[in-house]
Amino acid sequence: MLELVSESTNGLSNSDLSRRLKIPKSSASYLLRVLEKRDYLQRDQVGKYRLGLKMMSLTGGAMEHLDVREAAKPILADFLKESRLPEVHLAVLDKGRAVYIEKMEAENSFIKMDIWIGHRLPVHTTAIGKVLISFLADDEILNILELRGMERKTKKSITNPQKILRETDRVRKYGFAVDDEENADGVRCIAAPIYNAKGILIAALGTSSIIMHIDEVQLPKIVDLVKKSAAKVSRQMGFTSRV
Repeated sequence: MLELVSESTNGLSNSDLSRRLKIPKSSASYLLRVLEKRDYLQRDQVGKYRLGLKMMSLTGGAMEHLDVREAAKPILADFLKESRLPEVHLAVLDKGRAVYIEKMEAENSFIKMDIWIGHRLPVHTTAIGKVLISFLADDEILNILELRGMERKTKKSITNPQKILRETDRVRKYGFAVDDEENADGVRCIAAPIYNAKGILIAALGTSSIIMHIDEVQLPKIVDLVKKSAAKVSRQMGFTSRV
């Protein structure tokens, strides 16, 4: 069942799986409920199943069996040393939220960001969230925004769906996103996409700090470093740039 779902581009329904596995729908339904409950699978709004968080590295190729967290750890550590910023993190998209799956903090940093592994944040107010939805079709993005709402976290939060679509267009064009005090006052965040061997966006790498650490002078340098670090993780996952 997991192999069939991992090989599917658009997900598979209960009926699809019962037919392909030649088992009763009731049996398939029971197995699917168990796998969904344990986060091995997740079900979308139209009832189709895709791989869940626990199986996000399960794909057809050997390279894609790599755990993105393990592949990223040395790269995240190098980022902290070079950037001298207080933290760097990874997140994935789950049920319309950005879910943090890894975080590293600089030693002896007095600045602590309010982020932890397992933390779920809105996609419309975070750089990492904008990146994670950027690979989706516009109607899918709008569905997420409608389902999850567009809470105003700060006076700079974007609460217009069309403006978010323009943000995701910029991610596709320039390869990064910025949260400019949109989720927390005085905090700026930058994020870039991570791809697997099939060129599918599977995660995002981001960093956060106070504005004075990522000011207008430092911003281009940090953006470049975030993009390069995300690209390194992508290569570890088997991605080869088509450019």
